[in-house]
Amino acid sequence: MPDTPSRTGSRTTHDTDLIIVGGGPAGCAAARMAAGVGMRSVLIERDALCRNLYRIPALNNVLGGHTSGPGLADSITAELNSTEPCRLELGRHAVELRADDDQVAVTLDTGTRLTAPYAVVATGVGPLQPRDVPWITAPGSPALPPLWQADADDAEGRTLLVLGGDRPIGTFLRAHPTTDTRLLVAYPEADAYKTEEIRDDPRVTLLPVAHLTLHPAEQTTVTAAAVDRDGGQRTVTADAVHVSIGSAPTAPPGDLSRDGDGYCPPARQHPRVIVAGDLRSARFQRIMTALGSGSEAALHAYYAMRERPSR
Repeated sequence: MPDTPSRTGSRTTHDTDLIIVGGGPAGCAAARMAAGVGMRSVLIERDALCRNLYRIPALNNVLGGHTSGPGLADSITAELNSTEPCRLELGRHAVELRADDDQVAVTLDTGTRLTAPYAVVATGVGPLQPRDVPWITAPGSPALPPLWQADADDAEGRTLLVLGGDRPIGTFLRAHPTTDTRLLVAYPEADAYKTEEIRDDPRVTLLPVAHLTLHPAEQTTVTAAAVDRDGGQRTVTADAVHVSIGSAPTAPPGDLSRDGDGYCPPARQHPRVIVAGDLRSARFQRIMTALGSGSEAALHAYYAMRERPSR
């Protein structure tokens, strides 16, 4: 077991050995690995553990026999709830993260300030909205639900306008193979390569556009004016609209180095801050890579504490 500052009276006293911000697969894996090497941790999550996994109806690239997000999420949650060295702070979020030579301090929305020798930040990504991209105009539009939140009842016998061609569309179709629905997928040229896996599904109508203007819903009908790449115009009508534009990083405020897209490259962070999971970059956003990076992040903190104890 490491000779940690929190257990040695002659050294700086901290609230825990490791603060973990984010309770998705990466954050949960970090907490489990930390417990396995004798480190106490506090895991901060604004929602439920693995909340996004519960919205993935079908899995086909995860070890362990899990074929659905909810099944994997239940398994991870049960394990974390029985991991005694990990204290869960659910329903809370980090409003500030500060790192200095001796510690990391994380302030919660309640005003509570937690300190530890190291922190793992694994807050992941959230869905982009029409206001975040230049090819959609949606005046006064509230936040739209991502397609992966829709279920069979939302889609059965209905036409859904999907903004963006991101890959969760394929997941949705595989999860509901017999659902009688029609997806109108409006996407920019940059998303064309993402539509290869869905273009042969008879329930999909692809709408490559240069620009799309979403009009306020009238009763139960959604309409949009689409301008195609040749300048032609058309009116699109649907029963509901969902987004599948992509995701944006959701890093907490404070001492995190971000790139131009808002991601937090691990090599650019303060030595006491370790980034894990989808927050690292857009290139390897998969459940298996998140689990591995979370475990590696906890081990990074463990060995760093042994080699560089706080003064």
